[in-house]
Amino acid sequence: MKQSFTKYIYNLQDEICSALEEVDGVANFREDKWNREGGGGGRTRVIEKGDVFEKGGVNISTVYGELPDPIKKHFNVESGWFWAGGISLVIHPKNPMVPTVHANFRYFELYEDEDMDKPVDGWFGGGADLTPYYLFEEDAVHFHTELKKACDRHGEDLYPKFKKQCDEYFYNSHRGEARGVGGLFFDYLREDEERSLKDWHSFTEDAGSAFLDAYLPILKDRIKEPFNRAQRYWQEVRRGRYVEFNLIHDRGTLFGLKTDGRIESILMSLPPQVRWDYDHSPKPGSKEAELLDVLENPRDWV
Repeated sequence: MKQSFTKYIYNLQDEICSALEEVDGVANFREDKWNREGGGGGRTRVIEKGDVFEKGGVNISTVYGELPDPIKKHFNVESGWFWAGGISLVIHPKNPMVPTVHANFRYFELYEDEDMDKPVDGWFGGGADLTPYYLFEEDAVHFHTELKKACDRHGEDLYPKFKKQCDEYFYNSHRGEARGVGGLFFDYLREDEERSLKDWHSFTEDAGSAFLDAYLPILKDRIKEPFNRAQRYWQEVRRGRYVEFNLIHDRGTLFGLKTDGRIESILMSLPPQVRWDYDHSPKPGSKEAELLDVLENPRDWV
């Protein structure tokens, strides 16, 4: 299963990067291959200073070895070995009318001995979510509709559950607002009475393959929208909230920092231009205030 999933994330990275380069038309992804001390490595790809993308990254990694001490403590084990593979992406466009997007799809196996040939546990996780700076309701509907289609092929119970988990997870509790308009979030998808691990494998890959259908039409439509300096300013204020979530709440970021992960890959998700204004709040009735209302009161988009 880990070999199959590894092949999948390598192909998905190629597919997503090619599609985004085509849209930008100027910038290309820079690739860094890296090795992890202890086992494994990855392929980081970053795009910067393009016509469409101010910064973005599409990373894959397959790492393995003895569990780091913080993770042993998390799993309440004295010893253990692991394999983890995944793809993670964050795209920050220049135009504030184009939403930032994030997605992550991963597989994890645990072993009792260092031969790592017989897993004692395994699970899938991931999701995708949309973070607009200006609300276009049809964009949120489209994004959720495409993700729901992928879920429904594996059971109509999945989208409502994982949509709710996304709203709860991508939430800046210290601000009392969501990071964006949500999408999907799922974790620890193990074999159970209803679905095998192979079923979850198929579901996770379908969810990952839905990403371009969910995001590209929004991207292509919104890059044509005009914007002014004040709207760009608002984008940078909202990017500050994005940074706050990633550094305070995001499990993937915290996992990487606690396990001596590759810092450049971990912090790839942070936008290049951000601002924190003291006690900043939009004018009542404005488009900026409309966005905040949705972030404070998550909707059902489908």
